[in-house]
Amino acid sequence: MASTFDNNLRLEEMATGEQSGTWGTKTNTNLELIGQALGYGTRAIANASTDNITLADGLSDNDRAIYLKLTGGGQACEVTLLPTSVSKMWIMDNGTSHALTFKQGSSSAGDKVIVPAGHVKIIATDGNGGSGVVHDVLTDLNLAGTTTADDLTVSDDLTFSSDSAVVTFGADGDTTLTHTDGTGLTLNSTNKLTFGDTASFVHQSSDGVLTVDGEATIDLNASTAVLVSHDLKLDSDGAILGFGVNNDVTLTHVHDSALLLNDAIKMTFRDSALSVSSSTDGQLDVDADTEVEITAPTIDLTASTKVTVSNDVEVTGRSVGVTVTAENDGSFDLAVGNDFTCTTSGNTEITFSNAKAGQSGNIKFVNASDHTITANALVAINESVLSTISASGTYHLAYYVTADSGNNTILVSASAALT
Repeated sequence: MASTFDNNLRLEEMATGEQSGTWGTKTNTNLELIGQALGYGTRAIANASTDNITLADGLSDNDRAIYLKLTGGGQACEVTLLPTSVSKMWIMDNGTSHALTFKQGSSSAGDKVIVPAGHVKIIATDGNGGSGVVHDVLTDLNLAGTTTADDLTVSDDLTFSSDSAVVTFGADGDTTLTHTDGTGLTLNSTNKLTFGDTASFVHQSSDGVLTVDGEATIDLNASTAVLVSHDLKLDSDGAILGFGVNNDVTLTHVHDSALLLNDAIKMTFRDSALSVSSSTDGQLDVDADTEVEITAPTIDLTASTKVTVSNDVEVTGRSVGVTVTAENDGSFDLAVGNDFTCTTSGNTEITFSNAKAGQSGNIKFVNASDHTITANALVAINESVLSTISASGTYHLAYYVTADSGNNTILVSASAALT
């Protein structure tokens, strides 16, 4: 009976009584082939779409090596592992520039294994002839204990299946990323998650404080809104809030003083008809299309020159002069106020200064002792009135200014003696 090679390494199996005188040589060859099957070999892949790796019967053959370095190629290639009856494991090192697909008997895509260019895979054939399958041995690999790798590339999902799993970085494990069951991932201590370079990062700068630091700008984008659930603080003096695509409206912090709205921009209420603004330097505009209502126990209007009202003034309640000024010399300064008292100490001339057309007021006039009362040329007053108030007594004088200056421009009348 002739020798057969029906085994997974294609070693020569001699029949009983055969190969007389050569058993030693044949056995040594088989042992050498076993050693070759446990070793390293190289193989050039054809520059074609298909190629075969065939284990030779009883002869030295690099294709038998458990670790097979594949070179050559030039295009993606489907490699058939022959004979199809061989059940064997290989460590396939694809040193070509293209993916290599390994098959045995079956042509189904799920029965083949693809080794990408530059990658190494452990594969095994089942030797089932025309339906033979190539298996990716490390699929669903479970590694217990500690596994050390230099560079690790994961082409699909990477799952850490234990709660509180920790990913450690650095030679001394100074940075860790820890899974918190049902909550999230925790970066340890004050370590930073940086972007681009170390100048842009997110970290917990201290307990309870999350810091988001951008080297130049932090850009927050949301399709609807960015929500701040509590206080929003701008911690730099001179901080600016800009509004609009071109930041045409700004609100600037003035240190220890104010918030400044830029240029002639308005602060509007309800619609554009109600606003507060400064239309020109030195002027504050309060505009309303119907009414401006100011409600307070006291309203104090102070103007260095004047208060101008462009239409009627209606007062509900009393209109009360704020001050009553004593001018006992008979000279009434209308820049000081409108209402006065005067108690004569001798003969007195009634006169006015700083008058403005339209101004009017009242004077409590007390002639202490029949002092003679006269009037300046500015004053238009009846002589009989002057004679009346030249007698001792208390009188009520009323005046009205018809022009800023000129003789007889301030009209004065008087009551009879009140006391």
